[in-house]
Amino acid sequence: MPGVGAYAACMAGLRAVDGPRAIGRRLSGGRPVLGICVGMQVLFERGIEHGVETEGLGEWPGTVEALRAPVLPHIGWNTVRVPPGSRLFAEVADERFYFVHSYGVRRWELETHGRTRPPLVTWSETGSMAGAGDRFVAAVENGPLWATQFHPEKSGDAGAQLLRNWVASL
Repeated sequence: MPGVGAYAACMAGLRAVDGPRAIGRRLSGGRPVLGICVGMQVLFERGIEHGVETEGLGEWPGTVEALRAPVLPHIGWNTVRVPPGSRLFAEVADERFYFVHSYGVRRWELETHGRTRPPLVTWSETGSMAGAGDRFVAAVENGPLWATQFHPEKSGDAGAQLLRNWVASL
């Protein structure tokens, strides 16, 4: 899934090439999909950028919205809070990853009941390393669907290991 761009433009591009159907078919067949940055964002129900609301792929409930931070875009290296059992973050849970974004998912809205295994949600924050900023979803692991708000391809050795972890899941 694409890693750079605006939510509405990304969705328009996906729709122009029948991307939603292709992604849906991969997932329904249990085949892996990895979303990066805006590629993660469009997996949610909708995005609101500059007052424009755009329907997303709807794989997860929730809204991509403007982050609350003194400086946007939020650019830089951040730590993440990884849930226990993460395969995506194996060997790199304590590392920093490179973020560049002004929008994110600030609330996880998916409720799971019964025997459904809940997705693993990783969080981060804008602001200082001490965590004085706005909390947002940094990554999700949900069966064959994994996604990161940050750019693993720009995150040095930690990002390379994270991508190796995804490839190993194939």
